[in-house]
Amino acid sequence: MAELVVRHLGLADYLPTLEAMRRFTAERDESTPDEIWLLQHPRVFTQGQAGKAEHLLAPGDIPVIQVERGGQVTYHGPGQLVAYLMLDLRRKKLGVRELVTAMEQALVDVLAGYGIEAAPKADAPGVYVAGDKIASLGLRVRNGCSFHGLALNVDMDMAPFQRINPCGYAGLKMIQLRDLLATVPSLDEVAQRLEPALRERLGYR
Repeated sequence: MAELVVRHLGLADYLPTLEAMRRFTAERDESTPDEIWLLQHPRVFTQGQAGKAEHLLAPGDIPVIQVERGGQVTYHGPGQLVAYLMLDLRRKKLGVRELVTAMEQALVDVLAGYGIEAAPKADAPGVYVAGDKIASLGLRVRNGCSFHGLALNVDMDMAPFQRINPCGYAGLKMIQLRDLLATVPSLDEVAQRLEPALRERLGYR
């Protein structure tokens, strides 16, 4: 049996995807293969468990959805690559901190492949280029299994980030691959690079 199933889901509405992720996590057992879903969402703000209303400055016409992941408010939209990691951490003998580190390092690996030097920050999960944030992380673990995941800004409308304090940080500058490269790769191409990077860092064959 495959130990990891990776699904490329294209543009997927947020709420049905969230429900599917919750259902998968609730119904899985010790023999269920882990899954990673790679996709993008239509425009939506998601507010994490500890999310404070004051970080939603002016959501306007973009829906705001409360979710159970860690972290504050973030924005998802077309042109942003999202990866949801539904992993049995107990089976993999993986701690949450180790999972976060593996996700961050996979993103660093992908960006290095484009000649971009990026790094995580110890005090603020995510991946940064010269202090500006290019990727966000937010996880939930239930019964030893993770869900939610990461979002990498590739080639998107960045204006909605102005309507929030991203991840709860006023004035945090959000950037994307498009700002850093002469030729912008397609979202599919970045997804094709992120999949093996995650497999490698998480120790899947």
